[in-house]
Parts: sequence; C-alpha cells; structure tokens
Amino acid sequence: MALKDTLLRIFTWWNGQTVSLALYTARSGTYVGSDELGNKYYRAMGPLIDRSVGPERRWVVYNGYADASKVPPGWRGWLCHNVEVPPSEEAYTPRAWQKPHVENQTGSPDAYRPKGSQLSWGARPAATGDYVPWTPDA
Repeated sequence: MALKDTLLRIFTWWNGQTVSLALYTARSGTYVGSDELGNKYYRAMGPLIDRSVGPERRWVVYNGYADASKVPPGWRGWLCHNVEVPPSEEAYTPRAWQKPHVENQTGSPDAYRPKGSQLSWGARPAATGDYVPWTPDA
C-alpha cells in the first residue's frame, strides 16, 4: 500500500474504512456477504446496547466513497435489523417491474433536473400567470 493510501486510511472516514474499523473488523467481525457494488457486510456479537436490536452489531465497509445511498434496499433492511436473514443467505429474485438499485445522484452531473429548474439545460419556460402570491391583508 502506498504512503498516500496509508495516510488516507488514517485521517479520513469517508473513503473506505478507517484504521480503527479495520482493526475491529479483523478482531471481532464475521463476514456476511457483499453486494453488486462491492460493499462488504459484517456482524459481531457485543454487549447489549439496545433491547429492541439485541447484542448483534452490523456494519458495512464501503467500496470507495462512503455514501449511504450505495447500500441496496435488501442490505439496508438487514443493517437496520428490519430483517434477520441477510440477502446473501436468501434466494431472492426481483420482480419484472422492479428497477435495479441506483445510488443518489444529487450533486453529480447525472442529478435529476426537471424542466423549469434553474440548473436544467435550455431556456426556462415563460411564466403562465396563474401564480397569485399570498398577502396578509387578503
């Protein structure tokens, strides 16, 4: 590993995993599975933190930039203790109408910009005149 990568792992939390998380994962983490984006999921038993969740801790090591929208819905449910069985241990076939998971595109060139938005391409449409502002005297 290059010096730059080592320094990034020590001083940043948003790019992969930190050194403390790598040590905790190596010491007490059990690998559960990975998703199509390359994120890896782990679990460990620890002291009871919350009675509704139990003593099991679950976490994800992101592949690259840490962004919660990179976690597919099935894994999100497992991380939040909504389901007990991780997606890697169940045979699930998506329905024909389900779209594949796409991470949040806000702030990127692929972000959704509807017609009329100041950030969309082209000219804004003319005002239609149907807007009436509220005034306290009316």
